[in-house]
Amino acid sequence: IELGCEVTYKPTTKAEDLPGLIAPFKILVVRSKQVAADTLKASDQLALVLRAGAGVNTIDVKTASARGVFVSNCPGKNSIAVAELVFALLLAIDRRIPENVAALRAHKWNKKEFSKADGVFDKTLGVIGVGQIGREVITRARAFGLRVIAWSRSLTPEKAKSLGVERCETVDGVFRQADIVTLHVALKPDTRKLVTAGHLALLKPGAILINTARGEIVDQAALRAALQAGKLRAGLDVFDPEPAESFADFSDPILDLPNLYGTHH
Repeated sequence: IELGCEVTYKPTTKAEDLPGLIAPFKILVVRSKQVAADTLKASDQLALVLRAGAGVNTIDVKTASARGVFVSNCPGKNSIAVAELVFALLLAIDRRIPENVAALRAHKWNKKEFSKADGVFDKTLGVIGVGQIGREVITRARAFGLRVIAWSRSLTPEKAKSLGVERCETVDGVFRQADIVTLHVALKPDTRKLVTAGHLALLKPGAILINTARGEIVDQAALRAALQAGKLRAGLDVFDPEPAESFADFSDPILDLPNLYGTHH
């Protein structure tokens, strides 16, 4: 408004309703709402789709490009928040914080059971993706006394040295060595199901996988099977699939597993 723009604010609009509403607008700003080809084709004056978030995987970029519509995002805006969530999930898993709280709310005292924890000090943290969020995670890992190894297609030996991490040549190398693996890559065709059943099988017994990036980066069926077998623990802020709405019923078998700890993206 201060820039002289006329703004229409409709946060509860559903993705499937966008094609019928988009015609009068030149700029569309979305958070996590899907912007499909039907929406982009329904307007002759739409010039920009802006995602108030890091990725653009919810936007049909190919169709936008074909129609001359620019697509932009806000990378790094929530980097610190995501890095903090990584450690919130990690410590919650290690210290079984949700179970502690549930027991106390049920008026149960079980000091002996809940005094057990591995701790994270001196463990090996594998970071997959060293963009802005990955780098914030690395900074915080040092404070917890973690040894950090990392993989990224863009990670050179020189860059690894400047970040104070050990460079792995492959994703396999991270999964073989790490006690904890945390994912921080964008969702692209070459990162979809980047983490396979084969990678999960390389993890040490009781290892922890953290995913605060995109659910589609992990083969969720393989992850569910590994969790059911008791091979690892996982902290997920993202799922494949997950509800598109801010509030919805969410049924997925993975949610019933006791070694799955989750938050709501």
